[in-house]
Amino acid sequence: MPDWKIREAVPGDIEELHSLIRQLANYENLAHTVTSTPSDLQEALFSGSPRAEALVAGTPASSGPESPSRLAGIAIFFPTFSTFTGRPGLWLEDVYVRPERRGEGIGKAFLARFLTLARERGCARAEWSVLEWNTPAIEFYEQLGATVMPDWRIARVNL
Repeated sequence: MPDWKIREAVPGDIEELHSLIRQLANYENLAHTVTSTPSDLQEALFSGSPRAEALVAGTPASSGPESPSRLAGIAIFFPTFSTFTGRPGLWLEDVYVRPERRGEGIGKAFLARFLTLARERGCARAEWSVLEWNTPAIEFYEQLGATVMPDWRIARVNL
């Protein structure tokens, strides 16, 4: 039995959640783009009008409402909408598992929980992006049945 479980993030996780986001940015060679603060994350996840949701892989003993732990990983997502299907979707913004915890099934458990939530919410799609150089992630997603869409590119305007 693993020493972790997937659970919803709680306010006591904010500092560690933000630290893991910074670790992900370092891994993706994008640390220079991180401008968020723990306060920003607190507002986005736990305000009266949350903009996103987060799952964490934490130890069973840390599952209390204000009991942070050394988290093994995070998954952050938010709702979308498809005009073609007329139904909602979920966008998986980030999944990150600490390097020393990879290979324990945490990433697979995050995706399984994310997809379950999408189905329960009546979503037509569950989507995410992956950097084209991140071959381990691409292979992982494809093994789980995901299609990496070669004809689509992300367009962005930073405001």
